[in-house]
Amino acid sequence: MGVIVTASSRGIGFNVAKELLKRNARVVISSRSEENLKKALEELSGYGEVYSVRTNLFDQRDLENLVKEGWELLGGIDALVWNAGNVRCEPCLLHEAGYIDWIEASALHTVAPGYLTTLLVQTWLERKKKGTLIYLNSVSIKEPMPPLALADVTRAGLVQLARSVSRTYGKRGIRAYSVLLGSFDTPGARENLKAVAEARGEPFEETWEREVLGRTPLHRTGRWSELGSLVAFLLSEEAEYMLGSTVVIDGAMTRGIDI
Repeated sequence: MGVIVTASSRGIGFNVAKELLKRNARVVISSRSEENLKKALEELSGYGEVYSVRTNLFDQRDLENLVKEGWELLGGIDALVWNAGNVRCEPCLLHEAGYIDWIEASALHTVAPGYLTTLLVQTWLERKKKGTLIYLNSVSIKEPMPPLALADVTRAGLVQLARSVSRTYGKRGIRAYSVLLGSFDTPGARENLKAVAEARGEPFEETWEREVLGRTPLHRTGRWSELGSLVAFLLSEEAEYMLGSTVVIDGAMTRGIDI
């Protein structure tokens, strides 16, 4: 199976790519940083067949090139695992966000995944191929975290996107899922929490305990093997009847329920 994983030179995307390689997928990783991409490629090459394409998720031509080069490198794209980092102003509260911050959040969390979806669906339909889209998202779209309001608002549409893709193209073998993640120990997560801790004038360890570990009865972050197994399952034919689903992996962090 050939899979593109976006924003995958570190953190969530990197570890998902690694877990998929361990499960014999062929993977294209992407990042806008050539340096980070080179480092990630070197580390991941020991796990399986992996390629890299430098991609700025804010650039239309880069998104188009990712699909074009990804297809050539993998001999066809079977799936996309969408992942994205944070917009520059976050963590920031609503009253601190400017117009450009909203534009940036919308471009990263709505326009980019939406356009990549369009490109891939068009290609799959033209070539009469099946395909799977997995949008890595956050449980904070259900239970908002005020310092991440821009991301929470603009990422919420990924749930609708997965549902729309599945209802429209499911009969053609194209399915999509939204995965709502709880806390995973990543450089980005630690950077955000350090900024929050500094703003509150408290030690980082105290903030990490309250905002991350203390939110789940397991008192830990998610394991990469757990996320990898979930993504691999959703990519498999065993998950076909779940098309369009929103799947939560958060260690029971969220307190509300959906009926």
